[in-house]
Amino acid sequence: MRVCGHLYALAIWLTQWGSCSLGQQGYSPIEILRYYYGDSIYINTAEQIAGIPASWPGYDLTVGSSGDKVRQLQEQLDAIAQVYTAIPRIQPDGIYGQQTAAAVREFQNIFGLPQTGVTDFATWYKISHIYVGITRIAELY
Repeated sequence: MRVCGHLYALAIWLTQWGSCSLGQQGYSPIEILRYYYGDSIYINTAEQIAGIPASWPGYDLTVGSSGDKVRQLQEQLDAIAQVYTAIPRIQPDGIYGQQTAAAVREFQNIFGLPQTGVTDFATWYKISHIYVGITRIAELY
C-alpha cells in the first residue's frame, strides 16, 4: 500500500479527509492543515530542536561494545548517578566495560527493569527519559 511519502504521519491521521490526495497534488503538511482549518490556525515552527537525546543505536550495548553510542550512554548515566547516588559513577570513555554494566544494572534495579547490565531498547529509552528530566530540572536552578 502506497502512502504519501513525506506525509506518512499526517496521512495516518487525516486520510479520512482526503489529505493523501492533497499530498499527492504537492501540498505541504502545513498547506494541508490550512486547507482544512483555514489561515486562523497557529503553527509554531523551530529552526533547530535541541536537548533531545540521539536515538536507539539499533542493537543492544553490552560488555565489549564501544563507540559514540556507548560514550553517550555513559555520559547520560553518569549525570543520572549524580542525582541517584546508588548508581555507581563512571568515567565516559566509549568502552562498555564491567563498571558500565554495573551502573546499568543498578539503574535497571532502581527503575524496575530486568537487571541484566545490558542496555537494550527499554533501558536506552528509560535512561534517555530520566536524563532529559534531570537536565531540565538542572536548568531551572
